[in-house]
Amino acid sequence: MQHEFVAVIPARMHSTRLPGKALAMIGEYPLVIHSAMRAKESGAQRVVIATDHHDIFQVAKTYQFECVMTRSDHLTGTDRLAEAVTLLNLDDEQIVINVQGDEPLIEPKVIGRVVNRLVDSQDAVMSSACYPIDDYSSFSNPNSVKVVLNQRQEAMYFSRSAIPFSRETQNSTLPNKLKAWHHMGLYAYRVSFLKHYQSLVPVALELTESLEQLRVLWYGHKIAMEITEQAPLPGVDTPEDLERVRQWFASR
Repeated sequence: MQHEFVAVIPARMHSTRLPGKALAMIGEYPLVIHSAMRAKESGAQRVVIATDHHDIFQVAKTYQFECVMTRSDHLTGTDRLAEAVTLLNLDDEQIVINVQGDEPLIEPKVIGRVVNRLVDSQDAVMSSACYPIDDYSSFSNPNSVKVVLNQRQEAMYFSRSAIPFSRETQNSTLPNKLKAWHHMGLYAYRVSFLKHYQSLVPVALELTESLEQLRVLWYGHKIAMEITEQAPLPGVDTPEDLERVRQWFASR
C-alpha cells in the first residue's frame, strides 16, 4: 500500500553546465514539466515546483502545477525544499520527496518505492535509492556518485571517488568481494527533519565532495537506501544530455 506523500521539484534557472535547462523544450513540454508529470504519475497526492525564478513560476502555472517562489541563495536543493515545506505549511509528519527538476525520464514506481522505504524505516530521517555499478568507467567517473551500505541497507558514506576501494584489484577493475552502488539523487524526508535540516550548519565534508547528503551523515542521522536492480534512464546536466533525451522522446 502506498503511503501518502507530497512531491516537491526544486528548479533553478541558472544551472552551471546548462543555463535555463529547466525551461528547455523536450517535445511538447519544458523539462521541468516532464519531471512534474513523472512525479504526478508516482501517486503523489500533491506535486509542487519550488523555484527561484519568475519564468519557471509562470510556466508551472501555465501547465497547472502548483508552484512556490523560494530564495535564490540556497546552497543545495534540500535547503530549497526546506523553505518550500515551510511556505506550504505542511504537517511535521508529512512525507515529502525531492524529485529533481532535470529528471524527465525517472520511473514513477521508483519514487513510490523510496517513499515506502522511509515509511518502513522509523529510525531513519530520510531515504534514497541506488543501483549496482557494472562497469569500471562509471565506477571511476567523479560525476557518478557512489554509496557504501551497511548490513541494514543504510548509507555509510557517499563519494565521487571509487568506493569501496579494493587493495587487491587496485584501480583497474570493480571490487570483486562486494557490489559497488551508484547513488540516485532522489530523496524522501519527513517535514519535521526538513525543518531541522535548515538549522544544520553546512560542513566541510559536504562542501569538499559537493554532496549535500553528507551533511545528514555528519550530524549522525541515518539514511535508508532503496535498491533498484536497473540503472535509471539519464537526467539532463549538459547540452549533450538534453539532445539525447530529446531523441529518446522523439523515438517514442
